Amino acid sequence: MARDDEDFDRRPDPDALLALSDKESKGKLCVFLGAAPGVGKTYAMLARAQTAKAEGVDLVVGLAETHGRVETQALLNGLETLLRRKCEYRGRIIEEFDIDAALARKPQLILVDELAHTNAPDSRHPKRWQDVEELLDAGIDVWTTLNVQHLESLADVVSRVTGVAVRETVPDRVLQNAADVILVDITPEELLQRLKDGKVYVPETARRATQNFFTPRNLTALRELALRRTADRVDDQMVDFLRQGAIEGPWATAERLLVCVGRDANSEAVVRAGARLATALNATWIALYVERAG
Repeated sequence: MARDDEDFDRRPDPDALLALSDKESKGKLCVFLGAAPGVGKTYAMLARAQTAKAEGVDLVVGLAETHGRVETQALLNGLETLLRRKCEYRGRIIEEFDIDAALARKPQLILVDELAHTNAPDSRHPKRWQDVEELLDAGIDVWTTLNVQHLESLADVVSRVTGVAVRETVPDRVLQNAADVILVDITPEELLQRLKDGKVYVPETARRATQNFFTPRNLTALRELALRRTADRVDDQMVDFLRQGAIEGPWATAERLLVCVGRDANSEAVVRAGARLATALNATWIALYVERAG
């Protein structure tokens, strides 16, 4: 009997296999993660796209924000690029990612820059990460870019450290469910030099940036957050691999976390702190709100 129990324990985790099967039916997401604007996320994504195209991958650029950077713009040469959808917003014409054109084209792989972007009001989805999820559900692989400060659970931490409020966020689960996370990393000194050389923003914007968000202290803190989140992601992937193959651990214990929230203004911060702790513990968690009758 002990032998049977031992054999049972070594079987693949059915929940892990089910999750794997669900992922395989959808497109795969690859996130180019960075500590801040200007580290080279879009450049790295387009450079890889050129290699993938040379290898025969059917890919299109759904949207790439080059911000006028000549070196980045040059990497679009030879890549099929979708036209952007024009829409009116506050009396002016702006351009947005055309999700319908992307679904109609249905390539093997599509590049959609700036995952945390907020769409124009007449768009199908409020947020670009929701556009990406629809593409993945349609079986299309997606490459995208993200700065670490836009992760929902880190918004409060980033605001405290940098003094800058983070208004556009992406749910942590989007990064957790990605097939690949590629860290695009340069030192704070290199990034500040890029700012000085005009490779990130135009001169006046760069000057204001170095006085506010782009300080050595802030960039060091953001870089540490990006490195930690990427390391946590690698740990999660290893645990999933072990469970799918019924490979003996050690695994993290099955911790569970309860986050209690109320009506006060601190509830959002409590939920984000709970999400960060759950990620660190590799724990499942729920939020509980108790409403008293009368």
